[in-house]
Amino acid sequence: MLDKNFITSGRNTIIHKIRKIDLIIINGNHKPVIVTHTGLSEYTGIIPGKKSEAKKAYQEVIDLTSIDIFGEEKKLVFVQALDNKEYKIDYTKENTPAFIKIHQENYI
Repeated sequence: MLDKNFITSGRNTIIHKIRKIDLIIINGNHKPVIVTHTGLSEYTGIIPGKKSEAKKAYQEVIDLTSIDIFGEEKKLVFVQALDNKEYKIDYTKENTPAFIKIHQENYI
């Protein structure tokens, strides 16, 4: 069985597991977000087209609309990052400072 670098929890939560792998979250036509061990930010780089390309760059691409993840586009996603913070990605507030916010300082 393949071990994933993240876990999905509930209807809209992603938990980052592996420190050396960055997660790139794609949600339909919205801006991609990168999850690193230091937090979240908008992703401005080129999204790897193949899993092998992502693996070489120590990244994993997560498409929220994939049937393996949530199966639909989300308006609100929570991410528990490895910096002990839970972030809220609110796609209704894209292009504003409230797009990515800290939801909880310490979720553990």
